[in-house]
Amino acid sequence: MMISDWLLDDWDTVHHTAACTAIAFVSLFLFIRISGKRTLSKLNAFDFVVSVSMGSTLSSMILGKVTLAEGSTALIVIIALQFTLAWMATRSSKLEKVINSEPSLLYYEGRFLRETMEREYITESEIIAEIRKYRINRIDRVKAVVLELNGEMTVVRKSDGPGPTSTDEFFRTDKP
Repeated sequence: MMISDWLLDDWDTVHHTAACTAIAFVSLFLFIRISGKRTLSKLNAFDFVVSVSMGSTLSSMILGKVTLAEGSTALIVIIALQFTLAWMATRSSKLEKVINSEPSLLYYEGRFLRETMEREYITESEIIAEIRKYRINRIDRVKAVVLELNGEMTVVRKSDGPGPTSTDEFFRTDKP
């Protein structure tokens, strides 16, 4: 087998791949625009599965493993499932918890919440590094550190005034 055989079967397959790539790219772009901003948001587990599925489908379309009609159908089904499940989650708190889980409080008012940290596989060093990213040099100025739905940590500074805070939801006794 010659090196040229590894590089090129024939020009027809190259042209076919180029055409499929252009059509698949435009199709995916249109489907993402139709499906809305959620598809482009920072990923939680649900959105990650959707993105991987769409990427795999696009790859199959580009490489000619499936026809453009089959790939487009798969993209439509994936986006329809994403839309339907997201819509249902807005109407059902139980389904919303299954799809999105809940944020996790890792640090609160001077205490590292070790049990939660262990469950989420987060170390104290990682929390402190995140606090530094927020340009906070004294940990006593931090009210809370939350592991969000998309896996990012949010650092909440202590409030200067009275009123509800963004961390109050963790301590509500009347949660639905």
